[in-house]
Amino acid sequence: MKQVGILTFHCADNCGAMLQAYGLKQYLKEKKVNAEIIDYRPFFMTGRHWWIPYVPTGSILYRLKYGIYGWKNNLKKERLFFKKRRNMKRFRTEYLIEKGQRKLFFTCQMKHLPYQYYLVGSDQIWNPDITCGLRKAYFGDFENREKEKVIAYAASLGSASLSEEYDKEFSEKLKHVDSISVRESGAIPYIKRFCTREVAAVPDPVFLLNKRKWQEIEKLPEEEGYIFLYVTESNDKLLRYVKKLSKKCDLSIIKMGNGTEPEEEGFSVDDTAGPSEFLGYIHKAGYIITNSFHGIAFSIIYQKKFAAFQHSSVGERITNVLKYYGLENRLYQDNKNVKIDDAINWGEIERKTEQSVSLAEEFLMDNMEQ
Repeated sequence: MKQVGILTFHCADNCGAMLQAYGLKQYLKEKKVNAEIIDYRPFFMTGRHWWIPYVPTGSILYRLKYGIYGWKNNLKKERLFFKKRRNMKRFRTEYLIEKGQRKLFFTCQMKHLPYQYYLVGSDQIWNPDITCGLRKAYFGDFENREKEKVIAYAASLGSASLSEEYDKEFSEKLKHVDSISVRESGAIPYIKRFCTREVAAVPDPVFLLNKRKWQEIEKLPEEEGYIFLYVTESNDKLLRYVKKLSKKCDLSIIKMGNGTEPEEEGFSVDDTAGPSEFLGYIHKAGYIITNSFHGIAFSIIYQKKFAAFQHSSVGERITNVLKYYGLENRLYQDNKNVKIDDAINWGEIERKTEQSVSLAEEFLMDNMEQ
C-alpha cells in the first residue's frame, strides 16, 4: 500500500487551517488510505504566533516593528496568550500529528521521508502573502528517493490570480505537481496559463466530513443562542451590523478573532479558543456573523443562520463558496442588507455538498490508487 504524506498549514495557530487539515486526514483515514500529516513547521508559518512574533520578509525595520507590536499585544493578554497556545497544541497533538513523529523545519529535511505520494493542500498554500513567498514544499519541489507523485488537493491562491511578479516562479514550481485541483474555480484560468494538465475544482476538506463527524471533536460552551462573531480582520460595517442585530434580537455577542482587533463594549471575547472550542461556538450559536471562509463553511455544515462579509484581500474564496451554494444573498452589500432570517433550503445545500464530495472522492481516489 502506498504511503501518503500531507503537506499543509497544520502548524498555524489558526482554527480554519487546523480544521481543514483534520478534515482531509480523517476523510482519507475513513477511505482506508494510509495517510498522515507531515509535521512540517517552517518558521515563516509558526513565527507569527510566537510570544515575540517573527516574519522573514520585509526590511529589518519592518520586522522589528512587527515583532514589537505583536509582543505588546501579547503582553496585554498575558495568560490568555498561553492558554490559547495550549488549546492549539492540544488539538494538534490529539488529532493531527502521530505520536513520535519527527518535526521538520526545512525543506531539505524531507529527503528521507518514507512517502510515495505527497498531497499538498488545501488552504492558501500558493498564496505568497501567507507563505512569505512561494515555497518549494507546497509544490512538492524537493529531493526524495521514495517520491512518486505530487497531488495538489484544493490548493488556494487566496484570490483568482497572483501578481505578475510571481508568474515565472509559479510556472516553474507548478512543473513539480503531477495532478492539480483547486478550491476556487475562479483560479482555474490563471493556473491553466502555466500548464496543459486538467485542473479540477474541489471542495475545502472541511466539507468532506458531515456535521455528526465534526461534533465528535467539538467542545461545547455553557451558553447557547448567542450571536457568534468570528472575524479575521477588522470591519466597521460588520461591527455596526452585529450590534444592530444584537439589539434587535436581544442576544449577547461572543467574539473570536485574531486577537489584534480593538475591544468593543458589550462583546464577550474569547481569545483562548482552539479548533474544538470554535466548533462548539458554531454549534450553540443562534446567529453567525463572519468574514472568514471557514466561518462561512461551518455555518453551512451546521446549518446556521448567518451573514457573510467580504474579506479585503482574500475575497475570492468567500464569493466562490457562496455562489456554489446559491447563498449570494448572505453576503452583505452596501445597497442591500442581508435578510438573515430568510429560510435556507438545507436539503438542496446537502445535495450540493454530496455532489462536491463525490467529485473530491473521484479526484483523490483516481490519483491515489492503492
